[in-house]
Amino acid sequence: MNYFTHALNYLDRPYFMAGTAIPDWLSVVDRKVRFRPQHLVPWIDQSGTVRSELAAGTQQHLLDDAWFHSTRGFVEVTSELTSVFRKHLGVDEGFHCGFLGHVGMELLLDAALIQLYPNRFEEYWRSLAEVDPQEVESLVNQMARKSTSQLALFIELFRREQVLRCYTDNRRLLRRINQVLVRVRLRLLPEKSIEALAECRTIVESSLVRLLPSDQFTMPESPGSSLSIASIGV
Repeated sequence: MNYFTHALNYLDRPYFMAGTAIPDWLSVVDRKVRFRPQHLVPWIDQSGTVRSELAAGTQQHLLDDAWFHSTRGFVEVTSELTSVFRKHLGVDEGFHCGFLGHVGMELLLDAALIQLYPNRFEEYWRSLAEVDPQEVESLVNQMARKSTSQLALFIELFRREQVLRCYTDNRRLLRRINQVLVRVRLRLLPEKSIEALAECRTIVESSLVRLLPSDQFTMPESPGSSLSIASIGV
């Protein structure tokens, strides 16, 4: 899962929603700061306080990742996308097609939901604007075993740049994936990879039921989108 998928059902709870982004934000700015679900339990008291909401959202992210990565749909669709990248890029393992299949699937899943729920996507940014980045960083430092001084600045950058908007365009998505590859020190994708992304996008859009099974994930009602619901099996 990625940012919008994690947050989709919690847009009316800004700090819970921000909590669902914390593990991914920290993976970018400060990988030494990590949480496990059990570490967050003492901070969750159902009081509705900012700290409790933030902790509960962070825990929700970790629990969601646990079931998501164990589903048959995740394994199958990631494998299908890996095969697409290998077809377009060749057998050169320097491209780490398995990693591309995983990352590409999660970004394209966000993209499919952004297109399916455009009004909720705009609400996502409005809700995130209500969050105080300094307060989030302070609370993370209270709850985590190690501290960070980079999180607040990154939240401000994340809100300003709104990089999730690039996910629905293959050329812009390619640039975004290459930014990820720079961060993890892997080989950059060539321009021709746009064709692979287009093919992968079609696979993900037709696989939402496999990726987000109804016994684990509730799809909101009233998408309000021009994207064909029939085409994605919802």
